[in-house]
Amino acid sequence: MKATLTAMLGAALACAAAPALAHHAFAAEFDATKPVTLQGTITRVEWINPHAWIHLDVEGDDGAVESWMIEAGSPNTLVRRGMSRDSILPGTEVVVFGYRHRNGSNAANGRDVTLPDGTKLFLSSPRTGAPGGDEP
Repeated sequence: MKATLTAMLGAALACAAAPALAHHAFAAEFDATKPVTLQGTITRVEWINPHAWIHLDVEGDDGAVESWMIEAGSPNTLVRRGMSRDSILPGTEVVVFGYRHRNGSNAANGRDVTLPDGTKLFLSSPRTGAPGGDEP
């Protein structure tokens, strides 16, 4: 009986800890002191969990094209904010504001994306510690 109770308690604790390990805080990967504004063309959008990703080709000052990956909130969060799979499509010229990845790669956590008509869509995940991450 005692072994069964111990096993059940251990299983319950493992299940409770899993969600905490599954998500990261903003500061674990991104640097709030390194904001970045990127203007480019969307090449691909991934509506996957736990975060959607926007892939963007950005032309540098030297004319070379750099590919960037922009992390957004979860698809569920984006939909609750009024976005859909058709809101940001490949081929669209956009401006993305966000914060660079700590490892210096061409990756960022996106705060918002501005569409050609001036519409601004909020991309951040809520309650991750990202600057402005709790805006509606």
